[in-house]
Amino acid sequence: MRSLRVLLAVVSVPLLALTTQSAKTSSPVIKIASGEVRGFYSGKSMVFRGIPYAAPPIGNLRWRPPQPVRPWKGVRQATKFGHICMQIVPRPNDAPPLTTPSEDCLYINVWAPRGHGTSLLPVMVWIYGGGFVIGDGSPKVYDGSVFAEKGLVFVSFNYRLNRFGFFAFPALLKEVGPHGSYGIMDQIAALKWVRHNIAAFGGNPREVTIFGQSAGGISVSMLLSSPEARGLFARAIIESGGGRSGGLGEKPLNQPGPNGGPSAVQIGINFAQSVGMNGTGEAALDALRRLPPEKVVAGLGAVRRIGESGPPTYSGPVLDGVVLTHTVESTYAQCLQAKVPVIVGATSGDLGFSNARTLDDVFAPFGKNAAQAEETFDAKASRPVAQVAREVATVKTMIEPARFVARRVSACGEPAYEYRFSYVSAPMRDQFHGAPHASEVPYVFGTLRESQFTHFGKGLTPDAYRLSSQMNDYWVNFAKTGDPNGPGLPHWPRYTAKGDELMNFTMQGPKGEADPWARRLDLVERVRK
Repeated sequence: MRSLRVLLAVVSVPLLALTTQSAKTSSPVIKIASGEVRGFYSGKSMVFRGIPYAAPPIGNLRWRPPQPVRPWKGVRQATKFGHICMQIVPRPNDAPPLTTPSEDCLYINVWAPRGHGTSLLPVMVWIYGGGFVIGDGSPKVYDGSVFAEKGLVFVSFNYRLNRFGFFAFPALLKEVGPHGSYGIMDQIAALKWVRHNIAAFGGNPREVTIFGQSAGGISVSMLLSSPEARGLFARAIIESGGGRSGGLGEKPLNQPGPNGGPSAVQIGINFAQSVGMNGTGEAALDALRRLPPEKVVAGLGAVRRIGESGPPTYSGPVLDGVVLTHTVESTYAQCLQAKVPVIVGATSGDLGFSNARTLDDVFAPFGKNAAQAEETFDAKASRPVAQVAREVATVKTMIEPARFVARRVSACGEPAYEYRFSYVSAPMRDQFHGAPHASEVPYVFGTLRESQFTHFGKGLTPDAYRLSSQMNDYWVNFAKTGDPNGPGLPHWPRYTAKGDELMNFTMQGPKGEADPWARRLDLVERVRK
């Protein structure tokens, strides 16, 4: 991975943090490998926004691995977020960005305790979700202040998305690689920036926890899988990131998929043809690199149409043999993941999609186990078919895969802690039958007051804020020690297949217990085999 190794070589660690304070502005100035940056103080934290961690991937750098930052002279202002990566921003958006899209988007943000002393602190690195087509690190719900106030250095960053982040084409294969998963390469480059610069902000580069939700959770699994990310983090948290193959993308680079699906290269050819380009050589690639960004991202909004006609034109993550060498599921199955402690879980009403119109449609995939599945999922109760179908799909898509990850990490000899987020805010309990996808995020961040997530409603009760404080404490403890438990918190049992215990964040607070849905998960697991 030549380009990323060049980045690693160019960005070297400053041995001492050079923090100064201007008498006129009372603002912190930090010296990093590429130059000095000026942030600002906010409460108990010092904050730095919009620091470039790689060169702008524009022009001939479109669809190339991230390249080194060009050093600057003087002090660079780091008080505003950099552009978010090119995307179609949804309106309304549950996590609205604080800046605008651009191809020039590879920026990183840091929150650190103000006056932390000489000891280096654990680091948390956040990877946002959005289906690999939208998202960024700027929304208020992702503010890292609470983590910093509890003695951590918090980092967020942007990575390339949609066809800018995941693309393959015949002429690209003739260029210096790796190829395909440029968004994952960006994540690795950001982690290398952390390794070589975070000590200047008071962070310990050997005590890094990566965590992400949805596509960010999938990314965490992919980083656990990637040989190129080894040694860049010590712990990992996967929130609603699946774990089974099928819904994670993972297209082979230049060969048909296991079920005869198109390769990432063929999908790239499809896209070129969709914009009127029939060649596959250098001339066609040059033309693709000159396409206006809006044409590259066309059709890839927050919710891509399911079952749309025509050949696919977007691949998602690519199994290129260098950055991603195995599917996430096979990585865990063979104990090939990085050997680090893991927290993994999902929400009780997580993502799951079904076109079933009758109960027979819902349970037909269970085959000879259909009758047992109807009983296990309580299908005979007076509930709409759509609700039953959604519950089954949620277990298949997110909840059983989370347990699979916990089970495999534990079997491979590393600490694993499983959770389920079952809390629904009081104003929304008549509307939701389970905690929606992403609803745990502001609880983890301690940003309930900042959250604009539409599924919260108004009038949050004290128990919501209490639960948020507890969840944040668990995540902080894990980042500091590799174990989420700590004083004043209900005990979170370490996962074992025999005990099958998790931490359930319920309406009554956190409960360490045997999985209440174990029979459902066992049945889904049995059918998968």
